[in-house]
Amino acid sequence: MIYTVTFNPSLDYIVRADHFAVGEVNRTTYEQILEGGKGLNVSVVLKNMGLDSVALGFTAGFTGEEIERRVAERGVSADFVRVEEGMSRINVKLKAEVETELNGQGPHIEKRHIEKLYEKLEQLKKGDILVLAGSIPNTLPDDMYERIMECLDGRGIRIVVDATRELLTKVLPYHPFLIKPNHHELGEIFHVKLSDKAEIASYAKKLQAMGAENVLVSMAGDGAVLVAEDGAVYECPAPRGKVVNSVGAGDSMVAGFLTGYLETGDYQEAFLRGAATGSASAFSEQLATREEAEALLTQLKEVCMSTTHHLKVMGL
Repeated sequence: MIYTVTFNPSLDYIVRADHFAVGEVNRTTYEQILEGGKGLNVSVVLKNMGLDSVALGFTAGFTGEEIERRVAERGVSADFVRVEEGMSRINVKLKAEVETELNGQGPHIEKRHIEKLYEKLEQLKKGDILVLAGSIPNTLPDDMYERIMECLDGRGIRIVVDATRELLTKVLPYHPFLIKPNHHELGEIFHVKLSDKAEIASYAKKLQAMGAENVLVSMAGDGAVLVAEDGAVYECPAPRGKVVNSVGAGDSMVAGFLTGYLETGDYQEAFLRGAATGSASAFSEQLATREEAEALLTQLKEVCMSTTHHLKVMGL
């Protein structure tokens, strides 16, 4: 079974306006409410791909109840810890001349709530997959990912981590199955600016040497790079299409990678499916469907299989 963890899920209130003026009454031209949170996005896309998962995390208040209702409506199983104080956050995403976000805080999570989450994680078995994605709210210990991975270490559970900077590097000694920085985040870790795919692969190898099994690096419109645990290094361009909404694209890439890997056991197939699924979400108002991802996967395979897109990195 696949489990995802979202510490601070949200209701995302997405609005568009032709013009936004600070200090004045503004009118929207488009409104939408979606359940949000990186782990939840992974679970939703996995369901769209035909794979079941269990969404874990914390919810509170009437907003938490609505998050749970929406998750169930999408066919995703959830086992959240209910928090009595506060409410799950509402994040406002305003799209006008420029994009502006206003994110809520979320509920106050106490030690006893954390212990309930650990009880749920204790149920994981050998062969299960756990996805840890996103930032850690200030009501939780900042080493929460490390604590979870230490607790599950040696039990044969494959853990995926989609986080940034120290939050990511500190879990590497626990040998995560997959990590997914973007190329900017990868550069920030090593204090360099990266744009060339050979350089990106070289620095991804450094993260692999620090403990990660597979390193998947997204590059937005420039494609992606995978350094696989078997030593292979793959790169592919971004599929052709118009970006509509980039929110959840990285989470969709993780879901697509897991789908490809679990269905075929092949890292190249997992990589291409991840890239296709991430782009399918970016090209849509909603998270990717299987049909949308398959269409872009076909496009990528035509490009990558007809040219030499298996990247050989010198000196590694």
